[in-house]
Amino acid sequence: MSTPARKRLMRDFKRLQQQDPPAGISGAPQDNNIMLWNAVIFGPDDTPWSGGTFKLSLQFSEDYPNKPPTVRFVSRMFHPNIYADGSICLDILQNQWSPIYDVAAILIYLEMLLISCFSIKPLMIASLLCDPNPNSPANLEAARMFSESKREYNRRFREVVEQSWTAD
Repeated sequence: MSTPARKRLMRDFKRLQQQDPPAGISGAPQDNNIMLWNAVIFGPDDTPWSGGTFKLSLQFSEDYPNKPPTVRFVSRMFHPNIYADGSICLDILQNQWSPIYDVAAILIYLEMLLISCFSIKPLMIASLLCDPNPNSPANLEAARMFSESKREYNRRFREVVEQSWTAD
């Protein structure tokens, strides 16, 4: 059955594959299920995330694009605003969602968060990884470390990057 959500997801997939695919990201539906996607963000060069391979899952509903997908990191992450299960506390995936966003935009957004964390913020949306909110943490240990010892915090997420090289 071809629903509006499924048609849109096919268009999103074609854009990712054919029309100027964005560098540093990859995404595709799982076999025989356009509503469930696997994605990868490659850690941007010149950042502590460099060399990392961060896997995500995106679960869409029939309400897409009017409602956001459920996005979570499958790879282990260490960040004040990423829950232990990989769920992301991010406005555009919640109350700031807009139907103009597509899969490429979501992945680019997340990639930009990684890039901008250690360079000039290219977008206002780059605040999650660069300016975590330790006052409303999803990960208490990461929030405490971010507030009290940036050096230790940076060391811990570098460990996460290194673990991404061998993780399934």
